[in-house]
Formats: sequence, C-alpha cells, structure tokens
Amino acid sequence: MYTSVADNTPLIKVASGKHEASYALDGSLMNPLEAFYASLAACAIVFAKKACKSLGVEAAGIAVSCKPFAGPGGPLTLGKFRTEVSFPAHFTAEQKAAILDSIAHCAVKDVVVSGANIDFQVAEV
Repeated sequence: MYTSVADNTPLIKVASGKHEASYALDGSLMNPLEAFYASLAACAIVFAKKACKSLGVEAAGIAVSCKPFAGPGGPLTLGKFRTEVSFPAHFTAEQKAAILDSIAHCAVKDVVVSGANIDFQVAEV
C-alpha cells in the first residue's frame, strides 16, 4: 500500500512499506507526473541491466534519455513517449538489438499500454 497525508506545504511524501518518496508542487522536487515519466526511464535501465546480465556483458555506460510528448488533451496527457538509448562502442549490433528488445518490454510501459483494463477506484474510508 502507498500512503500520503496532505499538509500545507508544497511537499508530498508517499510511504510504501520501508521506503518513502518525496515530490513537490513548487519545482523544488519532481512532481508526481514527472516522477511517473522518470519511472519509465528507470524501468528502461532496469531492463537494459537484466538483458546485459543474460548476455554476460557489463551494462556500464548505457545511457537512456526519455521524452514525453503531450497528447491531444494537452500537457497533462501523454500522446507519445520516446526512449533513446546510446551504447558504449564495445557493444555489438546483436547485443544492442537484444537490449533494445528488452527495454521495449519494460513493466512500467506495459502497465501504461494495457492501462485501459485497470479498474481505478476512489473511495472514502
């Protein structure tokens, strides 16, 4: 479970078990939407590292850059999300292809793609 309690500051803290994440609404930290986009970039690196491990190569030096593009509903909607990956010179074409394929299966991205099937509920307790 993820929990957060509102206060009168621009800060937002979300707790989950033994971890806590901090966000802000004043630009001093990522806001939740920016953190969501960051989680897609982090997921890409996770899947790149997993692919490298299975290929028996070091992941060091792989760089991921992600850019969200607004959808037809404006800046708070997501129409396209571009992930660009650069590799150190020692990676072969086959290794690059395997890593890119792995990144394409990022679990966070898969949740977004199949999100229409998620039953979001908001209820007073």
